[in-house]
Amino acid sequence: MADHYAVLQELGLTPLWRLRARSPDVLTVPAARGQPAGEVAPAERMARIAALSWADFATDVSACTACALCKTRQRAVPGVGDPRAQWLFVGEAPGAEEDAKGEPFVGQAGRLLDNMLTSLGMKRGENVYIANVLKCRPPGNRAPTPPESEACRPYLDRQIALIEPTLIVALGKSAATTLLNVEASIASLRGRVHRYRGVPLIVTYHPAYLLRSLPDKAKAWEDLCLARATMRTAQVADLQRLPAAPK
Repeated sequence: MADHYAVLQELGLTPLWRLRARSPDVLTVPAARGQPAGEVAPAERMARIAALSWADFATDVSACTACALCKTRQRAVPGVGDPRAQWLFVGEAPGAEEDAKGEPFVGQAGRLLDNMLTSLGMKRGENVYIANVLKCRPPGNRAPTPPESEACRPYLDRQIALIEPTLIVALGKSAATTLLNVEASIASLRGRVHRYRGVPLIVTYHPAYLLRSLPDKAKAWEDLCLARATMRTAQVADLQRLPAAPK
């Protein structure tokens, strides 16, 4: 009696192709520019992102497939502003208008953020950088899931390393808890100076929330005043660390 393979061969159903088992600790993500895309282990992906330059950053973000949001986005939203800014504002995730344009905070919440910057004597793009925890819009503007935040976290960390901001302002609970690695209410995080890898960090409300809760605008102004005072203190400290001019 012919064996199983011989029977298949007689029927013209060979060669046999077997699906290789996929390692559970491998993600399919794009390689850096100039390198072929393929399967990259999480540690390798993090190392690649940690070495990105500004020249390659936006391209890498736009090609990312590390979470399912790549299937529903129109455009990735890396960030915008002065790449050597002293002020870094971090929000939660892009909305519909940001997803269409590829720039963070361009809708009503963006206009309110611009007004907040004006109140501090600043404007978008001048000594200010604006980013989000997530670089892709969650469907329906829902809150980011923990796996989505973790997948995008290396990009945010790299942005902060490249910018070297003097001060970070976390806009909303999601940005604050992600940067500080804590689970807490925004009420408990406001009103004091936190630290992200040594950089002063102030927590305030997300502009989109303020559009729905006008009474909390006064609290947001208090947070901005704290941010301005913290920035001045940090700038004075930086000046004191400069070497004295030769006599």
